[in-house]
Order: sequence, then C-alpha cells, then structure tokens
Amino acid sequence: MTSVSLTIAMIGLVAFGCQWLAWRVRLPAILFLLGAGIVLGPLTSILSPDELFGDLLFPLISLSVAIILFEGSLTLDFSEIRSQRAVVQRLILLGSAVTWGVVAIAAHFLLNIEWELSILFGAITVVTGPTVIVPMLRTVRPTRNIANILRWEGILIDPLGALLVVVVYEFIVSQSQAAGLSHGFLAFLKILGVGTALGLLGGWSLGFILKRGWVPAYLKNLATLSVVFAIFGLSDYLAHESGLLAVTLMGMWLANQKQVRIEEILNFKENLSVVLISGLFVLLAARLTLDDIIALGWAPLALLAVMQLIARPAAVWLSSIGSSLNWREKALLSWIAPRGIVAAAVSALFAIRLQEAGYETAHTLVPLTFSVIIGTVVLQSATSRGLARLLKVAEPSPSGFLIVGANPVARAIAQALQAQDYRVLLTDSHWEHIRDARMDGLDTFFGNPVSSYADHHLDLMGIGKLLALSPQAGNNVAAGMRFRSEFGDDNIYTLLSPADTDTAEKHQLGSGHRGQVLFGQNMSYSKFASLLAQGWEIRETKLTDAFGFDDFLQVHEHNVVPLFAITPKGRHQAFVEDGQMKPEAGWKILSLTAPRPDEIVPAKRREGRATLPPDNPA
Repeated sequence: MTSVSLTIAMIGLVAFGCQWLAWRVRLPAILFLLGAGIVLGPLTSILSPDELFGDLLFPLISLSVAIILFEGSLTLDFSEIRSQRAVVQRLILLGSAVTWGVVAIAAHFLLNIEWELSILFGAITVVTGPTVIVPMLRTVRPTRNIANILRWEGILIDPLGALLVVVVYEFIVSQSQAAGLSHGFLAFLKILGVGTALGLLGGWSLGFILKRGWVPAYLKNLATLSVVFAIFGLSDYLAHESGLLAVTLMGMWLANQKQVRIEEILNFKENLSVVLISGLFVLLAARLTLDDIIALGWAPLALLAVMQLIARPAAVWLSSIGSSLNWREKALLSWIAPRGIVAAAVSALFAIRLQEAGYETAHTLVPLTFSVIIGTVVLQSATSRGLARLLKVAEPSPSGFLIVGANPVARAIAQALQAQDYRVLLTDSHWEHIRDARMDGLDTFFGNPVSSYADHHLDLMGIGKLLALSPQAGNNVAAGMRFRSEFGDDNIYTLLSPADTDTAEKHQLGSGHRGQVLFGQNMSYSKFASLLAQGWEIRETKLTDAFGFDDFLQVHEHNVVPLFAITPKGRHQAFVEDGQMKPEAGWKILSLTAPRPDEIVPAKRREGRATLPPDNPA
C-alpha cells in the first residue's frame, strides 16, 4: 500500500477487529493483535512500519509507552499494597527478584547474548499485567484465593515492573555513554535524579491544580495529557532516557494524592491506552522479520521451559513460605504468569535505543520477548483450566449473584441467597447503602459496576448471574448491557423500576435492554420495598410429596410472592415473567411472605428503630 492514510485506517480496523474477536471468544486480545501484525508484516509485507512512519516511529513508540506506563502507574495505590496479603507483597518483591535472576542467567547462556541485555530481558519478563491476567482468570475460574492473588499481582506488578525495566535500562545506557564505571554511575544517578525530581514535581503540580479546581472538567484530560508529554520531553532533554521514569513516578504520585479525583483521568487514559496498545501491538509485530525469528532457533522454547518450570515455581514457593496456601494452590499459581503489553512495548523501544548505543545483539530482544509472550499466553490459556480442575482448585459452575444496588430490597434478597450458601456481591455508589450492607455481613463493591475501575477490581469469581435491583432504570440497563456477554442473556434479571411501570410506552425501557423480568410484571422495586416496610419477610419453604408447589400457593393465597426455587443439588432458578418453572418435591422455595398476625410490628415501632449516625467510606 502506498497511501499512508489508507494504511493507518487499515491498522485501526485490524486492531478493532482483533479486540472484538478477543471479546467474543474471551481470550487475551494480545494473541490476535500479534497474529495480525505478523501476518501483515513478515508474512505478507503489506505493512512496513519503518517505511510508513520513518523517523517518527521512534518518538511515536516512546510517547505511546509513556502514556501506557503513566496509565498503569495511576492504578498503584500504596494503601492497596499494605492491605494485601503477605504472599502478594512477597511475590511482587521477592518473586520478581527470583524471576529476574533466573531468566537473566538462562537468557545469557541459552542465547549467548551480553550480560547487560540478558539482565534487561530478565527485568522485562517480570511484568505480567491485568490486560492478560483478567481474561485468563475468567476462563480458568480458579478459587477466590488464587484469583485474588493473581489479580492483585498483575495490577501491582505492572507499573512496578515497568519501573524496574526503566531503571535497569537507564543504568546500562549511563554506563555505555560514560568513560568508566564511576562516570557511568554518576550518569545513572543523574538520570534517576532528574526523572525522580521532574516526575514528583509534575505529579504534585498537576494534583495541586486539579484540587484547586483551576481546570474545568472538560479540559482535565487534555491538561493531564499535556503535562505528561511536557514532563516526558523535558526530562528526556535534561537527562537522556529519564522520561519514562518521570511519567511513571508522576502517575504513582497522583494515584496516592488525597482529594484528587483521578477517575475521569483514568477512564480517559484507559481508553487511550486501548487504542495505543492495539495499534502498537500490530506495528511492533509487523516489524519482526522472519530471519530474526528463525535465527533464534529452539532457544525461545528452552527459555519458556525455564520460565514455566523453574523461575515461576521458585518465585511462588519462596514467596508463599509460611502462608496458608496449600500445595495445590501453589502449583496453579506456579503455572499462571502470562506476559503482556508492557513487556512487548518496552522491549521494542529499548531494542531500538540499545542498537543505537552499540549493542549489536539488541535486535534479538523483540522477537525473543514476543516469543515469550505468545508462548506463555497460548500455553497457559490452553492448559490452566484443565490443570485447575485436576488440582481441584477450580470453581464449580458460577452460581453466585452480582447485585446492582445495596438498597433495602437488594440487601433482603442478598441475605436470603447468602443463607443458602450462594455468593452474593452488592454494588452501589451510595456509601450509606454499602455501609448498611457491610453491617449485614454482605460482600460489597463501593462504586459503579460498569466503570473502568470495576473492570480491573470487581471480583466476579464464582458469580454467574446479575440481579439488577436498583430503583434507577438506567443503572439496571447499563449493568445488563455490560454483563450480558459475561454471563449470557439468560442470566440477566431485572426488577422493574418506577420507569418500567409507567403506562406510557414512550417512557418504558425496551424489554430487550433489561433482561428477564424478576418476579413478574406485577412486582416492582417500589412494591417490593413497600411490602418489606409492612413487615413482609423472605422465607424458605421445602416442598414434599404431600405439600407441593400448588399447595404452597393455595395456603398463602395472595400473601406470598415466589422469588427463587432451589433444587436438591443446589441449582437455583428465579421466578420470572412468562416463566415455565414447575418446582417439585425436595425443592426449596424462597418467597416474600406476609407476616402472621402475631408478627406484625406497628408502624411507629418500625419507624422508631435505632439507626447509626452517618459516616464516611474508608
């Protein structure tokens, strides 16, 4: 192709297609992006990034990596590190050091490359990242213990591992640019000093401006992006190669500033990162050459074996000494550690720079890193689910409930389901509701379940159904659309809101947007809440041969609303509009039932119940 605009458009369409395909089949997008880049580049020569961008390719990669690292560092809240279990902290510190050392030694002897390059490559392989971990966890479905460790390791190691790579690289460059070891060390200190100073200054300055409200909401993203570029450029100008360190520290500083709302910035950066990551993967893979891949021979396979069978197990077992993890959990943790976008991006960036610095074998970094990425993702995606089942650390079919809302109706239903040993997770943006749910002993997520933050932090292990119980119809619809691909159309349930019961069709939500209607058209959120206020309670009734479902309905007449039916094997079904369920003997029925006369509580006494004073979220 000779048209630059047409080629760029093609890259965008290919990147979108890869991301969409990954979403449909629930596999990491990195596999399809790398595959597309290899097909367009070395296999067909349709795309040549060096010819397309020329001298702009290097700055483009640099700025893209800067944004990706800045976005990753924005998620690094130090309070989350302190709150995690000791095994996660040791995996990040001790485990990373073990992986770094083992892989560096193996790369040096297997590939016969310089120690500097092998040490840098070892640092690159430390990074896993949530972009590949989260999709894999949804497929593997390990126990919550394992899933939490892997998820938090991926979130926290992403920016910290990238920072390690930057520091190692800058030490190598500082030595190569100086006349001796002492001068190299001084140059290294200069890079660290300038990068640290400007990064912290940029983070403090931007945080100060945002806290004071000097920038209107619609300009916050532009202001942040401009400051990131300015800090990156100025830092690189004052101390060559210090820019990436500066923007990483800048993001870390912002993430830990109180009274600085970074949610909107993080959402924008996440969207921008998806665009950059997608395009960058295609471009980087297209720069590979068949000669470079063939020249590696069998070394990448041997290196992959070392990483899977020696480096990762050693890191996990040493990091979990004294923990409550059993050998089965440690075994699965030892197998799962896929590499992702940060490893690919920084390897391509630093390979170019190291070649310019005189390291002739630096060109092997990119094909070697991509081989490791493809190998770990493909191998672990294909085998981890079976291994988890073999080790008996895989969750059974997800039977838990994600509940939108932590209002009184949602809490009552959640408590009834939790009493039947189902996992429930309530989400709400109102702290008062979350506080009350926690006091009732329910698991909660304080925030919007469809936010980008929730994509990385919402723990859905063991959950397979959505109950949209918010009185706001928009919240229910948004959640239903977000989790439809995750749980399936048949597992999206909505309790009608006031907007849904409006008699005018133009004010009603389309039935296709809200999933199955819970408890029929005659039940709405307002009616359910009213019945609870009148003393109605959710109760359990077990059916027998002598007392079937029809008998149950006849006894209670109009004083009962069937909610859920549970089979003897623990499978649950909700009563929905147009449902054809026929509970049998041995089943349990959860129903909203009117109080008996001796149980009725006077309204004044109900209203006079003591309430706790309002407090603030932790």
